[in-house]
Amino acid sequence: MHLLNVLQNNLLITALSAWLAAQIIKTLIHFFYVGERNWSRLWGSGGMPSSHAATVSAMATAAGLNFGFDNYPFAIATVLALVVMYDACGVRRAAGEQARILNEWGEMLAAAKNLPMEERLKEFIGHTPFQVLMGALLGIVVAIIMHLI
Repeated sequence: MHLLNVLQNNLLITALSAWLAAQIIKTLIHFFYVGERNWSRLWGSGGMPSSHAATVSAMATAAGLNFGFDNYPFAIATVLALVVMYDACGVRRAAGEQARILNEWGEMLAAAKNLPMEERLKEFIGHTPFQVLMGALLGIVVAIIMHLI
């Protein structure tokens, strides 16, 4: 298989396009609401919209549009999408909340002992259900647009 064949894979290109769109939107939203240019938002996880949800929902939608919504590729991609989106709202979101609390405790302990805080845990790793929903809708829209062009 040649690299050019992979680059012609409609499902892959659609999924990656949705991921890129979500990451760009996430970076712009961060800039407008926080007022700082944080280029790490282009590849970072967490935030609005969920790029994970956008990626897998775009792939599932593209599979349905290309192979039929009653076919195996759509079923496989949809199950994967549901697992990823459930994980983003559940496990990863809980881990982010735990990281926030541990960071607060670390800061309080460091301040009480007059020591510098060593390293903060990453808090932006999960999503709210709304962020996942917006990512999923973005993925569906990207898949439809990619299918039409």
